[in-house]
Order: sequence, then structure tokens, then C-alpha cells
Amino acid sequence: MTDHSIYGVPGPFDKLLGLRIEEASGERVVAVLPVTPELFQPYGQVHGGVYAAAVETTTSVGAHLAVDGKVLVVGISNHTDFLRAVRDGELRIEATPLATGRSTQLWQADITDDRGRLVAHGKVRIMHLDPPAPPPPA
Repeated sequence: MTDHSIYGVPGPFDKLLGLRIEEASGERVVAVLPVTPELFQPYGQVHGGVYAAAVETTTSVGAHLAVDGKVLVVGISNHTDFLRAVRDGELRIEATPLATGRSTQLWQADITDDRGRLVAHGKVRIMHLDPPAPPPPA
């Protein structure tokens, strides 16, 4: 699955990065991200913000699916560690839930390079919000 239309994903920013959702459920989200020079910081390797964004997107998609879209989900904390420099190839992001509660969820995501090495790991705390009220009748 290369286009995932739930909850606006991929959004304009995800498309700009080149992030593609390959598999998505409330138990696991898998995405891929081709490494291109547009994603580099000045030293010629993937910018840490790219990892944090990929973690945020994949965990948010999973959290949305975990609640069947009945509430809005928003990330309230993103802690992403950068473990290895990447300069080429393709990244694979796999997000899974650690805890799903009534008002929050905690998800983690591992990012690996095309040799299967862990290059970044993140956790995102996600809060549930009531959906916006429908507009009044005209």
C-alpha cells in the first residue's frame, strides 16, 4: 500500500520526505523512506529531524487505527535517538504500541537501514482528543 488516505496520511510533509506507508494496523505500521540528498544535513547524512518525523508519522497512524478513528490522536512527546549515520539506501520504519490506554497511548518505532542495522529508535506519547463538533445545520 503506497498511499494511505486515513487521517491525511501521507500529508504534504510526509510526501515531501518521500515516506511511504507499506502496512498499517492498530498493532503495527511499516513504512519505507528512500534516502535522498534532500534529506541530508550539511555533513552529507540523513538529518535527525527526518528520523523524528518518520517516527511521529508512523506511530500516529498506528494510534489512529488502534482507536478505529473514533477520537483524534495527537503526539504530545517525541523522543527519538539517532544511533547511526546513513548516507544512502532505504530506511525501514516499524512502529508498534507499548501501551494503549483510555486517554493516551505510547508507541515505539525502530528505523533500520537496508542492511538491517538499527539507525534510530523513538517513542511517542499520543493523547486522545474529542473529535471536533459537527457544524450547525444551515
